[in-house]
Amino acid sequence: MSPRDCRLAALVALIWGVNFLAIEWGLQDVPPLLFAAIRFCAVVVPAVFLVARPAVRWRTLAGIGLFMSAGQFGFVYAAMEAGLPPGIAALVLQAQVLFTIVIAAGVLRELPTPVQVLGVGVAAVGLAVVATGRGGAIPLAALLLCLAGALSWAVGNVIARAAKAPGGLGVTVWSALFVPVPLFAVSLLVEGPSGIAEGLAAFGWKAAASTAFTAGISSLLGYGIFNSLLARNPAHLVVPWVLLVPPVAMVAAWVAFGDRPNAAEALGGVVMLLGVLVALRPPARTRVVVPVEAPA
Repeated sequence: MSPRDCRLAALVALIWGVNFLAIEWGLQDVPPLLFAAIRFCAVVVPAVFLVARPAVRWRTLAGIGLFMSAGQFGFVYAAMEAGLPPGIAALVLQAQVLFTIVIAAGVLRELPTPVQVLGVGVAAVGLAVVATGRGGAIPLAALLLCLAGALSWAVGNVIARAAKAPGGLGVTVWSALFVPVPLFAVSLLVEGPSGIAEGLAAFGWKAAASTAFTAGISSLLGYGIFNSLLARNPAHLVVPWVLLVPPVAMVAAWVAFGDRPNAAEALGGVVMLLGVLVALRPPARTRVVVPVEAPA
């Protein structure tokens, strides 16, 4: 990755770390699946009328939207509503790094170097240290929901990388067309008509501010940058940067809510940073990898 792409990846990690606090803030008044659907309505309108459709097949856009957006955030919002704290949600979601590298290796034949595998392993140890240090009773269902969101995100990562779409913002906006309807449908089944009505009635300025950040900054800006990075670089070079999101989320929670990290959290965050640096270390020699088109 070029120095410019590295700076962009760091910016995405900062945005997505703060994003977990914005989600938690908005979930106080609105059911999770409904809230996620509203978020992606805000992503689509009016951006879809201002951003040109990328040169990508409709079914590719549908795959990115359903997995990277609808699946990931539907599960994550539900996990946080089920009792998963923002910092832990940011942490558990990073299982997508391992999922992405494994899927990309099998589908795209983008094989990471041994050094990069070591770096991801070190970062995973850091994640485990942070998780152990948090302590407290966390519902198993919430953890499983978040892991499902991580797997869905990983599938979306590989679809986006395989498409190599020019222009990340276009992919973000046009793939979001396939997100609100499935989320509204699941919200109707799970949260019910009364839950939707009550959520819309309770949609106040906090929910509106949260939606503005999650849709405008996290989705349009963050995913626009992230998808463009995946189009220019192998997945195993881009995705490890997302391991910076949990430390950012924990520091942001400390500043905003006074949730000060303990010694284990601080140590785990440092280990994660070390893992990212190792994973992003350039290989000693250039390897030739024959790209293989993923099935459309």
